[in-house]
Amino acid sequence: MTDELKAHLKERKTWLRGLYMLLFALFYTVAEVVITAVVVFQFLLALFTGNSNERLLKLGQSLSTYVYQILQFLTFNSDYYPYPFGAWPKGTPKESANQSKVAGKGGTSENVKEIEKPSD
Repeated sequence: MTDELKAHLKERKTWLRGLYMLLFALFYTVAEVVITAVVVFQFLLALFTGNSNERLLKLGQSLSTYVYQILQFLTFNSDYYPYPFGAWPKGTPKESANQSKVAGKGGTSENVKEIEKPSD
């Protein structure tokens, strides 16, 4: 093993991110179950009443954005902790990202914690 490889294996930030990734993978699974319930309930409402529930539409949108944020974090496309370490998303992923940029200094929301990206 090279010294560089040993240094990478001992990198605390990477292991910490790995733990957060496991936690967010669990949150992702729970969110998928809730989204599935929303989908089924909305379908049944549309089937029997011809209408959808406005509150469930908003819940479905925010859950979809949350899942997007989790996947961005898990795939290393984002260094921001999604909820519960950051703010609950509002709107579409693009709208949610714009809200967090406007909310804080330097392009981050004060409710969103940034982690350091592991060095290459």
